[in-house]
Amino acid sequence: MLSPVVLFVYNRPWHTRQTLESLQKNVLSDQSVLFIYSDGAPENATQDQLRKIAEVRKIIRERSWCKEIHIVESEKNKGLANSIISGVTDIVNNYGKVIVLEDDIVTSNYFLKFCNEGLDKYESEDRVKAISGFMFPVSKKLQNAFFLPWFACWGWATWKRSWNAFEPNSLKLLKEIEKERKIKDFNFNNSYDFYGLLQAQNEGRVNSWAIRWFASIFLKQGLTFYPPGSLVQNIGIDGSGTHYNESAKEPKNNKKIASSKINFRTSFNFPVIIESNKKLEKYLNKYLKKESSGRSIDRIKNYLRKVLC
Repeated sequence: MLSPVVLFVYNRPWHTRQTLESLQKNVLSDQSVLFIYSDGAPENATQDQLRKIAEVRKIIRERSWCKEIHIVESEKNKGLANSIISGVTDIVNNYGKVIVLEDDIVTSNYFLKFCNEGLDKYESEDRVKAISGFMFPVSKKLQNAFFLPWFACWGWATWKRSWNAFEPNSLKLLKEIEKERKIKDFNFNNSYDFYGLLQAQNEGRVNSWAIRWFASIFLKQGLTFYPPGSLVQNIGIDGSGTHYNESAKEPKNNKKIASSKINFRTSFNFPVIIESNKKLEKYLNKYLKKESSGRSIDRIKNYLRKVLC
């Protein structure tokens, strides 16, 4: 049975349309069930906010984007983190697996195929906790899909058995990482301070579902399955998203890191041995450190925080 797809939308009509149109073009979309969670307006919402939310809700009803569509509209504003946590929990509890998209993720025609095949292939492999549709736009040419101990949230999939390990309490996660003396490993071998981001979550300075999900996977020594080339592209790094403002836009000279070319290959090699690709780990460490250096370090770090958590 194919995995249900869940899409989280709010108040970005143009982005939502691009996401849905690319999803409709996917192989298997005409056989898939799509759940769309539409977040509500905050208190004291402006007329412009209300207009955009209404426009999004009109777009999601415009056509049959997949074989079957279920729309869940929230009367109140839950926020991105709460919407995703509750929505993913509902779907995996009912279906045992889920493919997750947000309203700014354009997908390759073979994104659903990759996720569904991966979900079937590694369903019984407890160490495999998630599947990523994203891959960093590194210059190194890769032929095969692979595993890494890091999670990326731009188009992903998982199983109920994995999501059951999700720990929403950031303080518990921090204490466990300290206890295991794994701060350096959690920080991509000190490529980026994700431990600091988890601390910010605990202190209420950010509200990220993904840093907690990443930490939950990490503490279970879990792996995420990646494609050899990115099957998704984020079109939301324009100041319109929850974790961005206008100053967070990507500088032109670093645009490639945010807009990796979508991989349209039709078939994938699925490794039998369940282990992280150590050579690629080292390569990515060097790549991330290089991309995070220079005058645009704050903007790049903002980007890395988004794509990885």
